[in-house]
Amino acid sequence: MSIEVVARRYSTALADVVAGHDTADTVRNEIAGFAAMLAENADLSNVFANPSIPHASKEKVLEEILSRTKPSQITANFLRVLLRNSRLTEIAVIREKFEEELEFRGGVVPAEVISAAELPADERAEFERSLEKLTGKKVKIDFAVDSGLIGGVVTRIGSTVYDGSVKTKLENLREQLISG
Repeated sequence: MSIEVVARRYSTALADVVAGHDTADTVRNEIAGFAAMLAENADLSNVFANPSIPHASKEKVLEEILSRTKPSQITANFLRVLLRNSRLTEIAVIREKFEEELEFRGGVVPAEVISAAELPADERAEFERSLEKLTGKKVKIDFAVDSGLIGGVVTRIGSTVYDGSVKTKLENLREQLISG
């Protein structure tokens, strides 16, 4: 099973738990902090990833971290479940999916707009208005630049891609000319 599928399952379960409480932001921040701690400390990450270190030793390390950082009960229990299922080292992907799940439940749709050059603020705002009108939801846009596009933009909303790039238009024209 891919890490994406596993991360989505854990993140959905955690989102279900925080949905009944008013702790989503707290848990989000605590999970992000723990993920950052693992990312910044290779030795700590290696302890949790190393299969030759006994599980009991890993539990002691986690409990020591929990006693020092004092996260909410939900976060602490979630980290314990991840450790028990040998998924603690995948916390960064799980955190990302958890944030996406919270945004989705809050009516926010992620989108990506890739252009050949940096877009000015007024064009960014226009993209946001247009995509919100198209989806009927609040849109969180990640703007990126790909100089290989020549011109135009490629927009992704979920799994749907709207390709208005000059590069793609030229490739389509080339295919039409070849096929007659």
